[in-house]
Amino acid sequence: MKLLDVLLGRVKPAPSKVDALFSISTAYVTLETKLDLHHAGAAGICFKIIPSTAFERLRADLKELLELARRETATEFELVSDQLGFLWIVLHDTDFEDLVTTLHLISETVIESGFDDQLLSSVFKFTKESKPIYLIYAYKRGCYYPFVPLQGRERDVQYELKLRAQLEAELPWEKNMETWYPLWDLPF
Repeated sequence: MKLLDVLLGRVKPAPSKVDALFSISTAYVTLETKLDLHHAGAAGICFKIIPSTAFERLRADLKELLELARRETATEFELVSDQLGFLWIVLHDTDFEDLVTTLHLISETVIESGFDDQLLSSVFKFTKESKPIYLIYAYKRGCYYPFVPLQGRERDVQYELKLRAQLEAELPWEKNMETWYPLWDLPF
């Protein structure tokens, strides 16, 4: 950021960080064997929709990329726009590595197209005793945090803290719990 930007109060968003997204691949063994969390066959990536021709071109490129991924890996996808103005690309695949790789390809494509400021998060869904458990990767922070929804708009903060303690050696964790934003009404 330039000195004039600082003096005038202009803030440039932090660039998106995608490399730590892959750390969940190595943590997957621990998630499944030690924590009894089972991959639910679904994951998603979320970014802000920008009404522009360039964004529509990105959307078309992503659909083409996802069609290729479907042919190569059998990863199914759907594009879902939510009520907050975000586009979700929801992926379904029984192979966890295919989900991680496809999410990384999508995020790289978004960044290369100049929309890295619009990337919000990638979300991986797990289950334990039929209870949904989400691990959320925040692109601006380059780290994960857990989200365990309960009935209504409640969350299981105690279990979220336990997950962080059990996985902090394997995943880059968001240290500031105030930024552990709940993502209610996920489209998967």
